Amino acid sequence: MNKRQAVAFTGPSNSGKTTLILKVARKLINEYDKEVAIIKHDPGDKARFDVVGKDSYKFSDTGAEVIVTSPNRTTYFSKKNKDIDEIIRLFDKFDILLVEGLKNLPLPRISVFRNALDSDYFPYMNALAIDHSITLSEYNIPNSIDILDLNNPDDVIVWILKNAKEV
Repeated sequence: MNKRQAVAFTGPSNSGKTTLILKVARKLINEYDKEVAIIKHDPGDKARFDVVGKDSYKFSDTGAEVIVTSPNRTTYFSKKNKDIDEIIRLFDKFDILLVEGLKNLPLPRISVFRNALDSDYFPYMNALAIDHSITLSEYNIPNSIDILDLNNPDDVIVWILKNAKEV
């Protein structure tokens, strides 16, 4: 079995995390021939997948664990918080897991910033993905943090393939 690797992305709202993850995932799948899984943390519990009135909502509303399967997709609904190991086990096979959020997970972490950096993130990051809107000399960035080009998904992928953690 191939080794399964994971990396996490953090950063403030509207910093470009989702856009970067989408670019990286598409390239990993289409150009690097990798199976990719993605976990998104929704700390504000804002994401809505099960629409009121639909069967999936009615089933999920019972409190049961629900899987909806169709010819094109399988969707898992759970009203229980799962730890990361339980979530990872839900994925059958993948080469690379991209996690958005969950900054306390012990995964190599790329922080995404535009316009300004928040030094509170420094202890949690292994790499920093930024664009030209950030002037690095204005910040005291620890030497252990790699600097990546937010607009160059290949730059980010090379870092991931070298630094991702086996899960």
